[in-house]
Amino acid sequence: MTSTHSDALVFFGATGDLAYKKIFPSLQAMVKRGHLDVPVVGVAKAGWNLDQLRARAKDSLEKHGGLDPAAFEKLIALLRYVDGDYQDPATFKRLRQELKDAKRPAHYLAIPPVLFETVVQHLAESNCGHGARVIVEKPFGHDLASAQELNRVLLGTFDEADIFRIDHYLGKRAVNNVLAFRFANTFAEAFWNRNYIESVEITMAEDFGVQGRGGFYDQTGTIRDVVQNHMFQVLSNLAMEPPVRGDSESIRDEKVKVLRAIPPIEEDNLVRGQFRGYRDENGVAKDSQTETFAAVKLEIDSWRWKGVPFYIRAGKCLPTTCTEIVAKFHKPPSLIPDKELVENHLRLRLSPEITIAMGMMNLAANAEGMALQTSEMMASHSPRADEMDAYERVLGAAMEGDSTLFAREDYVEEAWRIVEPVLKKNTPVYPYTPNTWGPQEVARVTPPAGWGNPDEKKTLAVASEAA
Repeated sequence: MTSTHSDALVFFGATGDLAYKKIFPSLQAMVKRGHLDVPVVGVAKAGWNLDQLRARAKDSLEKHGGLDPAAFEKLIALLRYVDGDYQDPATFKRLRQELKDAKRPAHYLAIPPVLFETVVQHLAESNCGHGARVIVEKPFGHDLASAQELNRVLLGTFDEADIFRIDHYLGKRAVNNVLAFRFANTFAEAFWNRNYIESVEITMAEDFGVQGRGGFYDQTGTIRDVVQNHMFQVLSNLAMEPPVRGDSESIRDEKVKVLRAIPPIEEDNLVRGQFRGYRDENGVAKDSQTETFAAVKLEIDSWRWKGVPFYIRAGKCLPTTCTEIVAKFHKPPSLIPDKELVENHLRLRLSPEITIAMGMMNLAANAEGMALQTSEMMASHSPRADEMDAYERVLGAAMEGDSTLFAREDYVEEAWRIVEPVLKKNTPVYPYTPNTWGPQEVARVTPPAGWGNPDEKKTLAVASEAA
């Protein structure tokens, strides 16, 4: 099917929390940049009318991102509303009427996954799905079987090329900056392999808890919430081979190859933790065994990475909020005693700012002889105020028909293949104190020289581009 821009955007769940906090601000930004000038149809069962949805949009923008009067006026002029039950065919008849002569609408399902099948079925029966695209929010299933069932439902109405599985993390500029670093810089290829890299670690730390989402989080946990999607996306960007072409399918082919090369996680290579106080959160079971922290060791059995361990950790109530990659190099053969050497490292920080830093050994200040110290040379960039938000970027790409930033069917199923066996084994969950780096047991899944904690970096020189 030819890739033409969507001529309408329908978003189910228009009165929900995601729409309020993320979608309306992104829609206003798209209008402001001139990227959105087609009807925007909200669908929900709230007993509302269009004026109430417009008021909700205004309140959303005032609290999340700022109201731009000119862009907002254009947005509300595009806004439509259909109120009705997702189970009721009449809701979709009204939607078809509201779409008028739109031939390439994009249907964004910002609703619980349990409703996906019902909505997709009604889209097909009402002819709203003909020639359309569908955008679905993560999680893409709860395990491999449910992911396969979701794919069966979606593919029953839509072609794979018209299915856009949103992981908003892929919309973040910093995540895609990993690809730019790897494939736009000649020097990077020389050392980005098993011959020079000893280990790679990826940390996604949050210094807050579940923020009132205890009911959702207790059914999900860290592995399902961020490891098998967000963290695997970062991992595949780090480990993939150069694509043979720059089109979305060639890029996604290489990402899938990375996951295919990863054996399922074994029990000994996983530590799960739960911060003290988690069970007191609303919606959390008093005997909950859901992890709020996970540390994982992975192997990638490819030519480039064979024998290089990849360590992933993610968690809530850790000492800082930061996402960072640290690649540690083999120590060089040297006349200097090995015990005085610290591995060189490459550090890529993805948030809250973008940083590229090289850690190396040099003579200590006022040193006599060959006394050494570790320092970093660093380039850093703070996000600009006018930078695209992740949701703005992915919604715009989906409406354009560009699949690069979205997970393909085979990628989703490979990701579940890697984590599912260990999820079924009921591994222990160890308590940890908030504002620490997880439970003591994490020592079992730790790089040889220890984790490079984001709050322990020393800097030699900074080239800073401020916001």
